[in-house]
Amino acid sequence: MNYSLLAKIARSLVAVFLIFALIGIKGKAVFAVERGTSRALSHYIMAIVYEGQDELDKAIEEYKKALKYDYEAAFVHLRLAAAYIKKDNFDPATEELKLAVKLDPDAIEPHAILALLYSSQKKLDLATQEYEEVLKKAAAEDPQNLQIYKSLGEVYLRQKKYDLAEKTYKYILEKSALDAEAHFFLGSLYEETSRREAAINEFKAAVKSNPEFADALNSLGYLYAEAGINLAEAQAFVEKALKIDPDNGAYVDSLGWVYFKKGLLDQAIVELERAAGLLADPVIYDHIADAYFKKGNLAKAKENWKKSLELDASQDKVKEKLKNLENK
Repeated sequence: MNYSLLAKIARSLVAVFLIFALIGIKGKAVFAVERGTSRALSHYIMAIVYEGQDELDKAIEEYKKALKYDYEAAFVHLRLAAAYIKKDNFDPATEELKLAVKLDPDAIEPHAILALLYSSQKKLDLATQEYEEVLKKAAAEDPQNLQIYKSLGEVYLRQKKYDLAEKTYKYILEKSALDAEAHFFLGSLYEETSRREAAINEFKAAVKSNPEFADALNSLGYLYAEAGINLAEAQAFVEKALKIDPDNGAYVDSLGWVYFKKGLLDQAIVELERAAGLLADPVIYDHIADAYFKKGNLAKAKENWKKSLELDASQDKVKEKLKNLENK
């Protein structure tokens, strides 16, 4: 099987999330003179002192007092949000971060912290929107940094903004034609949008650029198997991926699927059952059921199609297979 697009994106974005977790609060401590500079600055400095001593309640009160004298100081809202986060008080932290964004639309830090905050709360759609803002602003500041564009492309993929993702990866490849990751994710996009031939070409390019790119090897082999073409080559690609990552359930499933397409049902079942032991995935159970059905073991086919639907009840094709089997 091929990893889900979301799984590919999530694995690749982990490093980006860690980078932005390290971003410091870099707002400029500048208060407007006409709004009580000295008083605001005094409370702000005291807040920092208290925060440094881990007296967060006192720090929060001082930040609030500073804001009474200069409510439009975005960086104070940012520091106040950080203090709330340290106390695990996320709702007011979120509101302060939103205010910081409103007051300083060009700042990166509030979006980055909001993204991490939403991620910690499992609000993944909101987190993704904030990461998109972070990456767009970072790309504008550093247009030659292709890693930022890769991450932005992956966020677009997660949001299913396929046109923007395709444009982003093509931009990367214009700058660096041999970038294996860009070819791989562009191939994943084409696969997701049912452009199989284009996907195969991109996976080939990824493997050519990096012959040890296990995900690309597996994806290419699996697409060949799905299409029922180049099965010897498909097996070689998947076996090479497995040498790199022997206990990868998705790769093992791909090998089992190649065997299935070759008509080697016993070998297919062995590998597909092993894949299910490594990775609980509805596609794997569907594959196992197909193999048992073709072998004539209808009870096992039924059992595994039910397992597949337990993991993902939205699979119309699997529902149809199970219904047809039960009507026999």
